Amino acid sequence: MIVFDLKCTSAHVFEIWFKSSSAYEAQRVQGLIVCPLCGDSNVTKAVMAPAVAAKGNQVAEKPPVSPEAFQAALAAIAQIQAKQLETSEWVGKAFTEKARAMHLGEAPEAPIHGQATLEEAKALVEEGVSVAPLLVPIVPPEARN
Repeated sequence: MIVFDLKCTSAHVFEIWFKSSSAYEAQRVQGLIVCPLCGDSNVTKAVMAPAVAAKGNQVAEKPPVSPEAFQAALAAIAQIQAKQLETSEWVGKAFTEKARAMHLGEAPEAPIHGQATLEEAKALVEEGVSVAPLLVPIVPPEARN
């Protein structure tokens, strides 16, 4: 299959798929191709840009991120996270146990946050418990002055 951009004498541009270039030419000669906007059968191929895929090993250049921009973004993330944690209960090292109990229906569901090892977090995910790491580290309430 091949797609062509076509243009009528009224400058309407549209595209049609053909089995091959020769199929397009045969239909054009027979007057079977008409502009869907005005019905004109005087249709020719329009100029079209080739669809060239980028090489798979090319990496787009990214503008450098300034330290100030990075710090501002991190501060914004920390502020959003802190706001969300205001409605969540700190459960410390009991996080895994409490999250599992909620998942099994043994405890009422509530937003919690706490500490878990990587292995504990992986085990929870394998059991179907929804968990996510905090993006910005926090100081546990018992460690604050």
